[in-house]
Amino acid sequence: MAYKKKARKQKRHVDSAVVHVRSTFNNTLVTITTPEGDVLLSGSSGRLGFKGSRKGTPFAASQVATTLVKDMKGMGIRNLEFNLQGPGSGRDSIVRSFQAAGFAINLLRDVTPLPHNGCRAPKKRRV
Repeated sequence: MAYKKKARKQKRHVDSAVVHVRSTFNNTLVTITTPEGDVLLSGSSGRLGFKGSRKGTPFAASQVATTLVKDMKGMGIRNLEFNLQGPGSGRDSIVRSFQAAGFAINLLRDVTPLPHNGCRAPKKRRV
């Protein structure tokens, strides 16, 4: 069987991207996708070496943003939309870091899931 040479991975040039930020009390996860939903880059504060409660801090979130900015500059991304999810403290610092890096922010969207009626209540207490 003949050896097939693998095609080289081409660099993607994308004009606009969507930044999905999931910010919990314990960690901050950032995923950068195309507007169609194809994942380009991802990062988290745990991946950068932060451990324990330091993962949920705004500083750790801004460090995630700065590492992603370096890779995004090479892709030619200029315009960003943000999907922010969760109650964590890293939400604002992520947006500020991308804005300071020179990206144009078109849209900030809060996609935190909200319960319509919530979980079933516990049964009545009998005394």
